[in-house]
Amino acid sequence: MKEHGILIIGGGLAGLTAAIHLVLEGLDVAVIEMQQYPHHKVCGEYVSKEIDPYLKRLGVDLKAKGAKDISQFQISTADGYITETDLPLGGFGISRYALDQLLYLRAQELGVQFYFEKVIETVFKGDVFTIKTKSGCYSSKIAIGAYGKRSVIDKTLNRDFSKKKQSWLAVKAHYELEDFQEDVVALHNFNGGYGGLSKTETGAVNFCYLVNYESFKKYKDIQNFNTVVVSENPYLKEFLSNAIPVFEKPMTIAQIAFDEKDNVVDHMLMCGDTAGLIHPLCGNGMAMAIHSAKIASELILKYVNESGYNRNDLEMDYKKAWSKAFGKRLWFGRKLQSILINKRLVSMGIKSVGKSKSLLKFIISKTHGELIS
Repeated sequence: MKEHGILIIGGGLAGLTAAIHLVLEGLDVAVIEMQQYPHHKVCGEYVSKEIDPYLKRLGVDLKAKGAKDISQFQISTADGYITETDLPLGGFGISRYALDQLLYLRAQELGVQFYFEKVIETVFKGDVFTIKTKSGCYSSKIAIGAYGKRSVIDKTLNRDFSKKKQSWLAVKAHYELEDFQEDVVALHNFNGGYGGLSKTETGAVNFCYLVNYESFKKYKDIQNFNTVVVSENPYLKEFLSNAIPVFEKPMTIAQIAFDEKDNVVDHMLMCGDTAGLIHPLCGNGMAMAIHSAKIASELILKYVNESGYNRNDLEMDYKKAWSKAFGKRLWFGRKLQSILINKRLVSMGIKSVGKSKSLLKFIISKTHGELIS
């Protein structure tokens, strides 16, 4: 049995950010992650600049890593109507391959312990967490769940969404296209789904889309679906016709759940997608994951340092703070999602919004947060 002050399950954005924050405060932190770094992940790879001051405080500078400055937002209907506006705060285009590696190296530099193993069970008993992997056991007083959208752990924790068959599939690949506008993140709709385009630090364009599996399964493979359905949108047709794939084949994730999730489960604080997955159309899941790690870390420090602040206080305060930061954003994202998957409503809505830049900026503001430091 290996003991640590804090155990974090999952080394994505939320897990790595929390590890850096807590180790900077002198705590003994370990991260259990399945994959060695660096590696690609299915992700929109656009992050709002709302998290920039906070990351810099942790010693992480995205711009220095080559992240692209993004200041413009475009959205189009499946039949090719497009509207554009500037982003109030702006964002960065950076791959998860680069960003996760950057955070990992910073955490490692500060002394965070990493175990590259798969967690198969978590048990809370006697005010202590025991986390079991295929090859060992780990214990701690505090545990953070930051293992992503879906895991076998969710089933062992009896989480409701893990018992249901989910209908969403995500597809991601990088492409080379020299004349793609560097400062733009674009959201293009097609029948049954929508996809985002933006440049990453290497100059490659990330194309990540979400589709209802019922729409996708009628076609033999991704290439066929891209040709027949995705390319119905003239902007996506032009992109796919001219862009050169970087990956040997696209990456996919199935069974994506956008259901509401509990953010404290069996006394474990859940962060990032593990606590609640925002619809990609909101383009801000990366920022939310990083922000959720900040919230959890600050409350854990209060629990560690204040004798009268107990575990129940910690859990209740985390639920309240998480809801205050993300509740409305997630609700708004679900409402937008219901519009975007309705062919008639999305066409009518985007064309109406396109007549008013102020209305489009208002919608963007509902999916983005304020600067955090």
